[in-house]
Parts: sequence; structure tokens; C-alpha cells
Amino acid sequence: MIRMNLLGLPRPIHPKDSKNTAAMAIEPINGFSTVTIPLDMQVGPGCESIVKKGDHVNVGQLLGEPKGPWSVPVHSSVSGTVKSISDQILSDGTHAEYVTIESDGLDTPCPDIAPPQVTDKASFLAAIRASGLVGLGGAAFPVHIKLDPPPGKTIDTLIVNAAECEPYLTVDHRICLEGAEDAVEGALAVARWCGIGKVIFGIEDNKKEAAKSLKEAIRELKDHPHMPEGGVEVKVLPTSYPTGAEKVLIRLLNGRVVPEGGLPADVGVIVQNVTTLHFLSRYLKTGMPLIKKAITLDGSAVKKPGNFLVPIGSAIADVIEKAGGTRSEPAKIIMGGPMMGVAVDDISRPILKHNNGILVLDEQDAVLPMESACILCGRCIRACPMRLLPMALDKAARANNPGELQDRHVMNCIECGSCSFVCPAKRYLVQNIRFGKTLVRQAAASRGKGGKS
Repeated sequence: MIRMNLLGLPRPIHPKDSKNTAAMAIEPINGFSTVTIPLDMQVGPGCESIVKKGDHVNVGQLLGEPKGPWSVPVHSSVSGTVKSISDQILSDGTHAEYVTIESDGLDTPCPDIAPPQVTDKASFLAAIRASGLVGLGGAAFPVHIKLDPPPGKTIDTLIVNAAECEPYLTVDHRICLEGAEDAVEGALAVARWCGIGKVIFGIEDNKKEAAKSLKEAIRELKDHPHMPEGGVEVKVLPTSYPTGAEKVLIRLLNGRVVPEGGLPADVGVIVQNVTTLHFLSRYLKTGMPLIKKAITLDGSAVKKPGNFLVPIGSAIADVIEKAGGTRSEPAKIIMGGPMMGVAVDDISRPILKHNNGILVLDEQDAVLPMESACILCGRCIRACPMRLLPMALDKAARANNPGELQDRHVMNCIECGSCSFVCPAKRYLVQNIRFGKTLVRQAAASRGKGGKS
């Protein structure tokens, strides 16, 4: 029998949190000689370059115009000269235009930067899009799309995700400590212009000082003219993984279950990361678009772990070097956390809009254990927050069986890695389930073209 907690969630897991940098304030790092900025850093189509080699650009200047309504623009994070525009292969195998800029070291801001004029929901969403904002918690979903659900979807609650349940990562924690007022004001702006009546900040109980900081900011803003009718509250949740997963957080905070294939808007909720809202507040005040990203730099090979604010497009290798370098030879570098992050194939890859962490691991921590045969213990089932059968999905993926994968609801997997974490046989469960999703998508595309699956 699968043991459930009071909200009907399977047994949570508890990876070692390794929040080594929680007490370290976010420190700016500048002085990069070059940055290489991809024009595709989001879910959906990217941008088309509007600059050419030899052009001079300033900080915040537009580099790429959106290709479609889902796209958001990309801006320069330094001032200097466009050195090259090239087509490069991303880590996931897709292609994108890269704009490489040689910095002049001056960081001269674009002269037409000014706070946006917001008078209604349409101008609010337009301003968000113009800022280049995507979800900064790691998903890179265009925020202007997320805040504008399809007709017929009534949103009554904005959930602010401050859980940060991934091991090592502490940027959201620091934002709550250092910029709580801006985070709350960003939430108030969303609630006002999107007509949302209640705001809930969700945070884990291993971040008591951050929760206290948010509560104090809410008290300071209690007389704010745009405080929503249902108020703003902070709900502290037990520390577990994956509390910060969107569907899990919704279920924990207000007991609503997002239907299979559905979105939070289907249950009257929009979820935004706390760092996303912090940036939004700053943008509404200054007009400076998304050009920098706060990241946690940590891992067994890092000499001086910390939280750093770096220009988007700065090379991972340069960030590591400027932060203090390594104390041992890096064997693996991960963008994100150890549970849901993605290994980087090239240390010269740039920092992206949605990077929230860089982990640099030595040989001992980087080696993957060898798989052995599944022993049918059921631990992966008990750990799965979506109540799936990971070992059955793994088997179907290895057998290239998209029909069975679809029958077993593979697309409901949130790829949290809980199943792989608890597996005593060290099966590559989440990796194969990701591959299984690709099989299902390919089969659907084949049917759409009149092929057989």
C-alpha cells in the first residue's frame, strides 16, 4: 500500500539539502571581456537578430526581435561591439543564433531605458513581454503568456513559489532575505492587473528567516492601495522534495489537483517563481530589461561557493574563474540542481535567463552508479508525486513502446528524479522516462502526418 500524507501525496523524499550558500548574500560579478548571448532562451520560438557584426550596443539594448506571439525579446547585458553572430548547437541538440559582444568595460546603459507605462492588463502584459521576462525558476516559460490564460479560465489565486526544494540552490532564499519587498510588490502588481483576488507565498520550513522576511514585507505593505481583497499570506510547508514542483505546490497549498494534460489555470491558479516577481517589480520601477541573472555556484570542485549576479551570456568557465576558480578538476558541470538539472557538454556555454545554479562536481561526485536489474521493490512508486509507475514507464521506454507509455500517462511525469533517487538498483528511470516522452511526441507527430504509430 502506498502511504499518503493528509493531502493525498505519496511519501516525499529528503535528499541532503546541501544549502551551503544560504548565508551568502548575492554578490555582483562584472568585468567580463566578452559575452555570448543566445537569441533563444525560452519555451517556444526565440528571436531574430536585429544587430550585425561591428555594431555598437549598450546595456539593455535590443538584440533580437521575437519571432512569434510566444517569443520574448533578448537584450544586451554589456556595452561594447558585436564581434560575431553565429548559429550554434545547444546542449539539447537544437540550434540558435548567438550574438557575441566584446565589452568596452563601461557598461553604458541604453539611453531610452525608462519605466514602462502601465494603465491596464494589456499594457501590463506588453510591458512584461518587452522586458524579455521568462520564468526564472528554471522553466523559461514566457511570463506574459502564463499571465494571460485562455478565455473561460477564472484565476482566483496567485501562488508564489519560494520553496526552492532542489539541493544546493539558494538564490530564491537570498531573494526573500534581500529583496522581499520587491517580491511582494511584484506579486501585488500581478494581482492588480490580472484581477487575482488572493496571493499565497509557499516556502519550506528550512527557510525560516526567509519566511519571516516575507511576512515582514507583507506587514509593511498592508496599507498598499492595491492589496488584493483576499490578502497576501505566507504558508510554510514541511521540507521535502519536490515541494517546489508546480503541480505539487498547488496541491499542498490549496488542495487543488491539476488535471492530466491540464494547466494550473484549469484549477483557477497561476504560479510564479519568487525571483520572477522580484525582477518584475524592479523592471516596473526602472525599465531595465532582463540582462542579469542571480545564480548559486557550488559543488565539490568549487573553491569558493556563493550566490552571484552575473551578466546573461557570460561563459560558465569565466564565471567559475571570477568567483574563485576550482579546487579540483571538474568532472561534471550541471545547470540547475542535482535532481532536475541538465549536464553541460561544454564549459564555454553561456549563462541563460533561466539558470538558477551551476554545480561543478569532481570525479567522485560525478560518477554515475552502474544499473542492475529492477527488484520490483516499489520504492519508485511510493516516491512518485504524480502517482505513476516509474518502473513500468522505464520498461516501456526501453522497449520503444509509445502506446504503452501513453496508456501509463508518461506525459504526467514532472521529471523530478524522485524515482531514480530512491531506486536501490540505480536504474536510469528519469532519463528513460524523458526518452519515453520523446517517443510519444514522435508517434503523435507521425499520426498527424498520416503515418502509422
